[in-house]
Amino acid sequence: MVRRNDERRAALVDAAIEVLAREGARGLTFRAVDAEAAVPAGTASNYFANRDDLLTQAGARVYERLQPDEATIARQQAAGRDRETYAALMRELVGRIASFRTGYLALLELRLEATRRPELRKVLTERVRADVDANVAYHEASGLPGDATAVKLLMLALNWLIVEQLTLPDVFTEAEREQLVTAAVDRIVAAE
Repeated sequence: MVRRNDERRAALVDAAIEVLAREGARGLTFRAVDAEAAVPAGTASNYFANRDDLLTQAGARVYERLQPDEATIARQQAAGRDRETYAALMRELVGRIASFRTGYLALLELRLEATRRPELRKVLTERVRADVDANVAYHEASGLPGDATAVKLLMLALNWLIVEQLTLPDVFTEAEREQLVTAAVDRIVAAE
């Protein structure tokens, strides 16, 4: 029987994200999630049908937590429509994602695990594809310079910069990271 306490389920999924980031996918067990969430042993197994269900929900939760809040979206929509504004938005995005270190590391673990689990790969592929499409649609509606290809190229470049920042944080300083984001926008997004 799967439990319905949404607050407890969210706490368990958040605990799973922490375990994934710290221990990797192989360390993600119901017992580890129970311990991380500080709940009685056996609690997680009452909320998730199986480990794959837990992995999938952890991935979805990371994306949910990475979404900008309403105030951020409103501020972005009110901002200018030039490359300088675009670069500022991308610097903010990289900073927001990098500040949720465990979430992004958990996503990396899920991607690695997806190479061995076809069902997880299917779910992640659909989620990432939807994320790409949503980013392109948002960009096209925003009036910012650049096209769909520029959005995709920036996603690819900035994702690896984030990986670098989270896994080997001393490779680039924060100032270098900011400069690299600005340079990526300047070089990828054509001047209008």
